[in-house]
Amino acid sequence: MTLTLGRRDGRSAPYPGLHLVLGSASPRRLALLAQIGVKPDAVLPAEIDETPRPHEGPRGLAERLAGEKALASAAMVGNRADLAPCLTLAADTVVGVGLRILPKCETRDEAEACLDLLSGRGHRVFTGLALITGRGAVRRRLVETRLRFKRLSPNEVEAYLACGEWRGKAGGYAIQGLAGAFVERLVGSYSNVVGLPLAETAALLAGEGYHIHQGWGVNLVQ
Repeated sequence: MTLTLGRRDGRSAPYPGLHLVLGSASPRRLALLAQIGVKPDAVLPAEIDETPRPHEGPRGLAERLAGEKALASAAMVGNRADLAPCLTLAADTVVGVGLRILPKCETRDEAEACLDLLSGRGHRVFTGLALITGRGAVRRRLVETRLRFKRLSPNEVEAYLACGEWRGKAGGYAIQGLAGAFVERLVGSYSNVVGLPLAETAALLAGEGYHIHQGWGVNLVQ
């Protein structure tokens, strides 16, 4: 799937000669980028096998998948002159309890198992970031957030399962939704738990000359 994004105000990009491609189909990541005034020139999500390797932990999985997604997306740009030169950004978010990797839940049973495991205990959320530069170099970051859920009652678990918000979410919950009521403690980046650590993403882009604040004034002019 290829999605090309136009500028809302019809003006030229605030980064002359430099384009940004997002290698993710996640609407949450697109919304988080929009929150800080970043509008990718195209979205080129890559289909890769996300199965963890033997003995691979949540930290390593997040780093590896982000890199693979970024490289696959950058390869899709190919000879597209309209996107050259460009930066290709990808990310992957993994929820872990110790060395255990929690799934992106697709069934009620998976989500229930995750909530039972997370109830009353701490866990960590890792997001790997990978940025392919115009020269083909790979810049990486890994961001970790620590959280603790309160002890969940059977009624709370049942109500959350019934709402369906858990579907497709790593660890079986969405902190930006109803599950925010479960979080007793959070240390680190909140946006990391949603799916994209904003401060670290902005720093990664700035390191390659894509300074997000340069577009803020443009976005505010109507």
